[in-house]
Amino acid sequence: MRGLANRDVTVELALGLAQAAAVVLGKGRMADGRRASGRRPIAVVARDPRVSGEFLIAAVAAGLASSGVDVYDAGVVPTPAAAFLVSDFKADFGVMISASHNPAPDNGIKFFATGGVKLPDEVEDRIEFALSDTKLSPTGGDVGRIRRFADAEDRYIVHLLSTLPNRLDGVHVVLDCAHGAAAGISPQTFTDAGAQVTVIGANPDGMNINDGVGSTHLDNLAVAVLEHHADLGIAHDGDADRCLAVDRDGNVVDGDQIMAILAVAMADRGVLKDRTLVATVMSNLGLKRAMAAHDIQMLETRVGDRYVLESLAEHDLSLGGEQSGHVIMTDFATTGDGILTGLHIVAEMARTGKTLAELASVMTVYPQILVNVRGVNHHALRSDAVIAAAVVEAECVLGDSGRVLLRPSGTEPMVRVMVEAEDQATADRVAHELADVVLERLAI
Repeated sequence: MRGLANRDVTVELALGLAQAAAVVLGKGRMADGRRASGRRPIAVVARDPRVSGEFLIAAVAAGLASSGVDVYDAGVVPTPAAAFLVSDFKADFGVMISASHNPAPDNGIKFFATGGVKLPDEVEDRIEFALSDTKLSPTGGDVGRIRRFADAEDRYIVHLLSTLPNRLDGVHVVLDCAHGAAAGISPQTFTDAGAQVTVIGANPDGMNINDGVGSTHLDNLAVAVLEHHADLGIAHDGDADRCLAVDRDGNVVDGDQIMAILAVAMADRGVLKDRTLVATVMSNLGLKRAMAAHDIQMLETRVGDRYVLESLAEHDLSLGGEQSGHVIMTDFATTGDGILTGLHIVAEMARTGKTLAELASVMTVYPQILVNVRGVNHHALRSDAVIAAAVVEAECVLGDSGRVLLRPSGTEPMVRVMVEAEDQATADRVAHELADVVLERLAI
C-alpha cells in the first residue's frame, strides 16, 4: 500500500498491519499467541530515508514485537536488500517502508514472505481480513525483541559482489542515487567491484528523495556523465529497485534496452534459462525483434512487475523486467534490483570492451507513443465492435513495422492507447486517431 504519510499511511494503520501480519505470516505460534515451537517468529524491517519512515518503522516494529515477533531493524537499505535479507537471515517475513519513486511526502508498506518473495493475492487478503480480527497479545518472555540488524549492509554488498562474472576495472560510471536508499550502498559496491565512481544524488535529508534526481529525472545524470567524461551513468529510484542508464553521450538507455543487453550476454554465457526473456506487453517491439534475431524467446505478461515475477516463477526462468527499469535476475534476487542490474551492465562493458551505446545497439528502439483517454467507460473497451474494427484497421496500416495496444486502466475511468511505428509521425497519427474513436464511443 502507498499514499500520503500521516494521512493515508498512518501510525495506526502501520501498527495494525504489523499486528495482522504477525497473525498471518508469523510461524511457530498458536492462535492465542503462545509459543508453539522453540523460537519466536523473526521479521526483518527496513526503510528508505523519507522522514516519515522513522515513525512508520517504529510503529511496525512495535506492532510486531507486541505480537511476539522478534524484529531485526536493517535501517535504511534498498527494497531488494530487504528482500535478500529476509532470505539470507532465514526470517519468517519482512517489511519494507518505502514509496519507491514517489515524492517525499508519500510513503508505503510492503511485505515479503519467507524467502523474500512478494505475497500472493490471497495472503494479502488474509492480512487485510486480520486487521479486524483478534490480535496476538503475549506477555512476559513471549513478547518479541527489537534488535539492530548490524551487518545488514555488509551482507547485501557481499552478495551483490558475489554475483558478478568479472570485475569492473577500467569503467568510469556516474551513479545517481536519487537521494534515496541506494546512497550508502551503491557507490561502495561499484567501487569495491573495481569501477571508477562519481556520485550524484547521494545526500538524503529525509525530504529530498527523488526530487529532481534519480531514474525519473535523468537530465542531471546525463550532464554529469558529459562533465566528468564518464563511460556511462546509472540511475536508481528512491528504493533502488529499478535501474535506468545513459551512455557516454548522454543518451537514455531504458529498461527494454537493458534487458536486451543482459539477455544477449547471459545467452552467450549459457546462463539464460531456456534462452527466454519475460517482459510486459508495453515493452518496445524492437526488444521482441532483437530477441528473435538472437534466437531468444520472449514471453509477454500484463503490465506490472508482479506479473513478470509470476511468469518467471511459473516457467523457472532467469531474466525478466519492465521498460521502466525493473529488471529481475532470479538467479540472484527475488525482486527487481537496480544496483544488481547496474553492476551487470557495467560488467558486460568491462568484459567486452564495448561502450554502452554499442551494447544497446543490439536493439532498435521503435518510436512509441502512449495516449491516455480519460473520462470514458473503460469497462466497455473489450466489447465495443467499432473500437475493435478501428484497431484492426490501424494494425493493417502499420503492418509488420508496428503494433497497437489498447488497455483499460485498473484504477480510474481511462483507456491507454499505445502505438509503435517505424517513424514518430505515423505513431502519433495512428494513436490519436484511435484515441478519438475511444473517446467518441466510450465517453461518460
